[in-house]
Amino acid sequence: MNAPPRKTGCVGSDKNDDDARAIEAGRLLFARPWRFLAGSGSAASLPPSAGIDVAFAGRSNVGKSSLINALVGQKALARTSNTPGRTRELNFFGADAGITIVDMPGYGYARAPKHEVASWTKLVFDFLRGRANLRRVYVLVDARHGLKDKDVEAMKELDQAAVSYQVVLTKADTIAPADLAQVQQETCVRLKMRPAAHPEVLATSAARGDGIAELRAEIAKLTGQTA
Repeated sequence: MNAPPRKTGCVGSDKNDDDARAIEAGRLLFARPWRFLAGSGSAASLPPSAGIDVAFAGRSNVGKSSLINALVGQKALARTSNTPGRTRELNFFGADAGITIVDMPGYGYARAPKHEVASWTKLVFDFLRGRANLRRVYVLVDARHGLKDKDVEAMKELDQAAVSYQVVLTKADTIAPADLAQVQQETCVRLKMRPAAHPEVLATSAARGDGIAELRAEIAKLTGQTA
């Protein structure tokens, strides 16, 4: 049996009517037919801004594509692979809902050629600094490992660019509940002094569906939609 989706203890986990409405709004938002819109390998080829963007970032092989597929309820909208570094451009997905999901290249994959890593890094940070309608970045962190140096470096860039971001733990089904709770709490403590960080850390599992409803609700809140 799946464990119930859980929030971290950072801000409390009691459910209320607002939470229930947000979860329903998130369900409706992601019940739409989502589709691939465009892929961009350079700042010059970015599609025009429309509505708001939310982006997903994280170390290579953290599970970005799997999580996006779980959010939209489709098995292959975002390409998944066991090979780190498979996503090499910014991929845009939409559903005529006034919001676009952006799947960003993974960072920290040392085996890729240095010039490719440099190119991906420049693309990502050009996007982060220059996309006026970017509402939030979800920084995905493998629950088994917690925050790594590359994650902290990415968060520093987001802080400096004044881009709101929220940490989302992935692969939460692969560790014991007590260990997961410890990683959540440790992550919260490290985020307290980060100026652009959202205080709540979500734990998710694309495989089991844990935390997906809560993440959908967080994204729905950004659109101003209510159920």
